[in-house]
Parts: sequence; C-alpha cells; structure tokens
Amino acid sequence: VQLQASGGGLVQAGGSLKLSCAASGRAFSSYIMGWFRQTPGNEREFVADIFRNGEATDYANSVKGRFTISRDVAKNMVYLQMNSLKPEDTAIYYCAGRQSTVAVRDASLYDYWGQGTLVTVSS
Repeated sequence: VQLQASGGGLVQAGGSLKLSCAASGRAFSSYIMGWFRQTPGNEREFVADIFRNGEATDYANSVKGRFTISRDVAKNMVYLQMNSLKPEDTAIYYCAGRQSTVAVRDASLYDYWGQGTLVTVSS
C-alpha cells in the first residue's frame, strides 16, 4: 500500500483545512487509517483514526470537536477536516495505515506511511 498525503498549507488561527490521503493497493477497506502529526524534536503524535469501513473513529483530546476524520472506500481516500485551527496544530501531518482489526494510537504499530504534508497555523 502506498499513501500520498496532500492539502497542507498556511492558514490563520480559527481557519480550516482539509487534508487528503490517497491510497493505492489492494484491500484498502481492510486497513485502519490514521492521521498523526509531528513537530521538530518530538515524536509522532496520534491525531485520529477510522476503522475499516468508517464505522468507528477515535480522536486525540486535543483535536476532539475540531477535527473530523472520514474515508471514501470506493475512492481509496481518507480525509481530515480541520476546523478552528490553533497555532499549536502546526506540524507535519502524516496519514498511516494499519492492517489489523484493532485500532491503536501507537505510531510504531502502523504498517504504512505517507510522506507528510505541512500545516502551519499563524496566530
């Protein structure tokens, strides 16, 4: 599976961005998909994940109520709608795939990673 993230950019605090992740390969619907983010000097931080057919989602407390993860199985796409952005949301955002029936927040347990897209939120 190959993942390609896009949609990052510069936005003012309070604004919105929508990240996209295009997946290639078979059995996309069998993967749990997640979004993580990373800032310099820090480990990758869990943001959100979505179960195989979108029947369940999980969010980090820091983004709950502001971000929404979704997926379009037919198009092999995963999205992260980010609203009410804050300067502390500034990071490189990565999409990731996990071939499992168990959703986890541990980045080291994900099998596939996209290249990352930079989100910068100005104050």
